[in-house]
Amino acid sequence: MLTMIFVSAAVVSACTAARWYLCRAGRRETEHWGGRVRLTALWNSGGAFGLPIGRRPLLALSLAALAAVVRCRRRSPAAAGLVAGGGLSNLWERLRRGRVYDYLRFPKAPGPLGRYVYNLADLAIFLGAAGLLLGRRRR
Repeated sequence: MLTMIFVSAAVVSACTAARWYLCRAGRRETEHWGGRVRLTALWNSGGAFGLPIGRRPLLALSLAALAAVVRCRRRSPAAAGLVAGGGLSNLWERLRRGRVYDYLRFPKAPGPLGRYVYNLADLAIFLGAAGLLLGRRRR
């Protein structure tokens, strides 16, 4: 449990620091790593991938997902911490501002993944979910 809490706190801190820095740096678009990563600042007032979800249903879904992650924490506490930290970071920003600051785009990603804009919390959720699924397959 302690590992999950530390990883969650680190993810929330990193997301907050990245958001703070990028909000202060302005809204210019920059490319990195040979065009594989593009910083494109925008505010997402919808749910994941811009889905129109209200605050209350989003809060209920987030709390249910958090409860499921806490149940899986023994299988892979670091992966559970990534999911919980990313989810809490996005949830806190949605409750506080009503929207999430997205800034990472991967234009050379396969298929439609290159069209969407993500943030560090989204990546933590993705990596943590992959870790939880792969941890489950190994047993």
